[in-house]
Amino acid sequence: QVQLVESGGGLVQPGESLTLFCASSRNIRSFLAMGWYRQAPGEQRELVAAIPAVGTTNYAASVKGRFTISRDNAKNRVALQMNSLKPEDTAVYYCKAEDLGSQVYWGQGTQVTVSS
Repeated sequence: QVQLVESGGGLVQPGESLTLFCASSRNIRSFLAMGWYRQAPGEQRELVAAIPAVGTTNYAASVKGRFTISRDNAKNRVALQMNSLKPEDTAVYYCKAEDLGSQVYWGQGTQVTVSS
């Protein structure tokens, strides 16, 4: 069973930065793609950023230019660098991985709160 563990969430002020990490119990090279999703209260879970094993990264329009997703194969984790944070970025952020057999795995989520 694959475990994905998110970390790095917290409370920040508007304009500040945070970096989220998603550590995998399986070698991340085995995943077809990994990504970050978020869910605000009363809202549906939405894609924030995705990074495939092959190909280009993909970002939601609302975060493009502010967020950067990256993978560290040596540390077996994926990161989400979030800059210029806004109150509307407040949500629980989830890590997702999909393997070659189309099995999907989710982490437990980490809370990001942007407030003055």
